[in-house]
Amino acid sequence: MSRRRKGRDVNGILVIDKPQGVTSNGILQQVKRLYGAAKAGHTGALDPLATGVLPLCFGEATKFSQMMLDSDKAYITTARLGVRTETGDSEGEVVEEKPVPPLDADQVEAVLERFRGAIEQVPSMYSALKHKGRPLYEYAREGIEVERPARPVTIYELTLLELRDNEMDLAVSCTKGTYIRSLVEDIGEALGCGAHVNALRRTMASGFTLANAHDVSELEAMRERGESLDGLLQAPDSALSMFPEVRLEGSAAVSILNGQQVRISNQPLEGYVRLYGEQGFIGLAEAFPEGERVLLVPRRLVKGSAGR
Repeated sequence: MSRRRKGRDVNGILVIDKPQGVTSNGILQQVKRLYGAAKAGHTGALDPLATGVLPLCFGEATKFSQMMLDSDKAYITTARLGVRTETGDSEGEVVEEKPVPPLDADQVEAVLERFRGAIEQVPSMYSALKHKGRPLYEYAREGIEVERPARPVTIYELTLLELRDNEMDLAVSCTKGTYIRSLVEDIGEALGCGAHVNALRRTMASGFTLANAHDVSELEAMRERGESLDGLLQAPDSALSMFPEVRLEGSAAVSILNGQQVRISNQPLEGYVRLYGEQGFIGLAEAFPEGERVLLVPRRLVKGSAGR
């Protein structure tokens, strides 16, 4: 006999403005308790040092967490020049100090240009990337260096916001898997003085921005006033706008909901698509062109009213 999950059915996405000094999982568990939710997960951890956009998925929305994890991100970071640390951020031990040469915006801009577009990046030893089933940071804490092949990432935007004597603020927009600590370290190396991340704020993830984000203290205050938190939730499909929309009617919608493949009239479709029926969002399917028709294969479907 299967064990019944504790908590109530909550479906949707809540965007949290993560504070500094706490883990993403710590925030997740705190918010999950506030909602009394049976099922919840986050879509990519932020370091304790980092703040900003942290989308949390509840119930049926967790089915799309991998797509959200694979989405582009944006950050504002403060780089401390002249100091390299063990972890690449201000929480690590200092491993090297160098004088910061006189720099102007033009000199920094010339270096930043080298890091825009498609680049190769070696992940930090203090990242959560796994090697033989263990995150790299566990090896790092044991003093073990693991060889990490460079990985391709794309930096869409790399803008100098402000330059001070030994610090600079940067705006970064990038693909999934980009390590801002590694980027800052590489820029510091190119400037000849080294650098580490002194502050990091994620401003966009999965299409959500800080304008969509809520403080945990706001949620706690609402609970104390006896107000429902459900109205803060975004619909499960709100993070899937990058996929084209397909509307199904009649037997086609019924077949998809039963997990069956369907064919529709030819449309310029290929890859993942969002499906909608009379009751609203159905889920994700993968589209395959077949001459004059398109085959839709269901991949992630939501239950009942979760997609409404």
